[in-house]
Amino acid sequence: MPVSADAAPLPATPLDRALAALDRRRSVPNVQLEAPGPDEATLLRLLRTAVRVPDHGKRVPFRFVTLSGDARHAFGERLARRSRERVPDAGDAAVEKDRLRFTHAPLVVTVVARLGPDEKIPEQERLLTAGCVCFALLQAAQAAGFRGCWLTGWAAYDPVVAGWLGLGEHERVVGFVHLGTPRLDPPERERPDPADLLTAWAP
Repeated sequence: MPVSADAAPLPATPLDRALAALDRRRSVPNVQLEAPGPDEATLLRLLRTAVRVPDHGKRVPFRFVTLSGDARHAFGERLARRSRERVPDAGDAAVEKDRLRFTHAPLVVTVVARLGPDEKIPEQERLLTAGCVCFALLQAAQAAGFRGCWLTGWAAYDPVVAGWLGLGEHERVVGFVHLGTPRLDPPERERPDPADLLTAWAP
């Protein structure tokens, strides 16, 4: 049965206090994010934390492409045109949503997985490493006083968009991490009870 993190506070043990900041992490919709966002120096500091993820073989199978300032609007114009190309009979509202998709948050960090042939480390493991970076960046941003959300959508899988972002043959977008200051504090939602998900294997 799902439980709310706010429903029954746990005793304030040292462990609870240590994990409290992580327990407060919540995604904020990109349309509810506004300036200010992390500046360049702050972003680099957040990324220094975000790259501390499990990485089998030390492959560093990820990199970043940022969208900020006027570049967000230019990207949105391209995205609107591409939206029409993909779905010629798309409604105006859907195209406008694509046009504005990357313009709400002041900073969007595209997390790119660097994959390709590898004799030792399976692609799946390297992809998971890149995914961990997205979540770690959200945690770091919240610790710094910002909020964000991890999105994909059709643009993350479109080869034309990949070309705009400069992705290579063996690269793919694993997430657009939108970062900024929230217009509102998002409400807590129900979370799964770990006890319902836990099984102890026995021979």
